[in-house]
Amino acid sequence: MAEELFDIYDEQLRPIGTATRAETHARGYWHRTFHCWLTRREGDRRFAWFQLRQEGKDTNPGCFDITAAGHLAAGESVREAVRELEEELGVSAAFEQLIPLCRVREEASGEVNGARFIDREISDVFALVYDLPLAGLKLQPEEVAGVYEADLDQLIALFEGSLDEAPAIGVRLDGNTGNLTRESRSVKADQFVPRDPAYYVDVLRALRDCT
Repeated sequence: MAEELFDIYDEQLRPIGTATRAETHARGYWHRTFHCWLTRREGDRRFAWFQLRQEGKDTNPGCFDITAAGHLAAGESVREAVRELEEELGVSAAFEQLIPLCRVREEASGEVNGARFIDREISDVFALVYDLPLAGLKLQPEEVAGVYEADLDQLIALFEGSLDEAPAIGVRLDGNTGNLTRESRSVKADQFVPRDPAYYVDVLRALRDCT
């Protein structure tokens, strides 16, 4: 199976060609990604959904993360990247249903299974208001281990540092049967993909305002 190719960019975000996923993360090339946060409203309360990354991921394995996200393949537009919702979650949505929230530029580095990585991303961030149950999701087993939801205000407080942990309910993928199991747990800010806390606070506030 051929490795993914990404369009890559220089420090001024000018196109400089294409590279494989491994080359992009090994050499720290800038590349584009798609972020989509699912949210729902229940009375006066608003909720955000987030995924649990599989342990086999090449970056940030086993961390909580954006509901659905992914790299743009070489030649792909952000409009076409809405495919990530269907691939990761089994959620069918048109690009026109998404609510643009912001564009962010992020840099991170680390080590996974003895291999160093440098991840430099330009991300277009969207929201999708979604009312169907968590149990109806169809998770991509190679990417997503589970999906959870928590109160938006509590998540904001979590990343602002005024709350130590927040209750969440969700579904976890059984690796043996492929079935989803309901699960309740508490989540902490340091269990999410390491980012500037301002990313989470700003995005979650925007998510709250769009529902």
